[in-house]
Amino acid sequence: MCGRFTFVDIEDIRERFKAEPINLRPNYNVAPSQDVAVIVNNGQLSMFRWGLIPFWAKDPSIGHKLINARAETVDEKPSFKHSLQRKRCLVIADGFYEWKKEGSTKQPYRITLKNKELFGFAGLWDTWNSPTGDIINSCSIITTTPNDLMASIHDRMPVILSQDSERVWLDQTIVDSCFLKSLLVPYPANLMMAYEVSTLVNSPKNNEPECLLPVEPKLF
Repeated sequence: MCGRFTFVDIEDIRERFKAEPINLRPNYNVAPSQDVAVIVNNGQLSMFRWGLIPFWAKDPSIGHKLINARAETVDEKPSFKHSLQRKRCLVIADGFYEWKKEGSTKQPYRITLKNKELFGFAGLWDTWNSPTGDIINSCSIITTTPNDLMASIHDRMPVILSQDSERVWLDQTIVDSCFLKSLLVPYPANLMMAYEVSTLVNSPKNNEPECLLPVEPKLF
């Protein structure tokens, strides 16, 4: 799964995604239910709540369970198959956290691209209208099987799209589910890196640059 990520290099959005980062702030420990920066089908930068609320939902609390969508079944699940057709997005990030089981404890890691550049998670979004008239745009991050780097840390990883695949993913004229699912593959392990970070990231209340810092490996 992907339950926490980072979004620090705000100014790079202009060059990387051709979008204006208006009113954005660095987030060193992005957590579900927070607003995240996304690029939607028309290329516009928007802020959506992380945790997809399907348009048909009776209660917005369903979003807490829908922070991720599995690539293998994304075209089958009622919560996601509608969005796969017409409401695809990129969730902007520059790294993500995952926890590796080590005995009775879990060690957090931060995973980034080797070139440290921004990237886009494959995402889905939807719009929910509350009975009182509130409108909530929300999103989910798609996950897939791990590459060789991630396999030693966790059994899932978020789908990071190549720049060529990003353009295809956002193209609303493409609706073939099999073709779209063919894009949802593990990012090449040789283009990524991972390092241990402090357990500060365990709590979403901790949102500071120290979350990004590597920790010295334990010696036995």
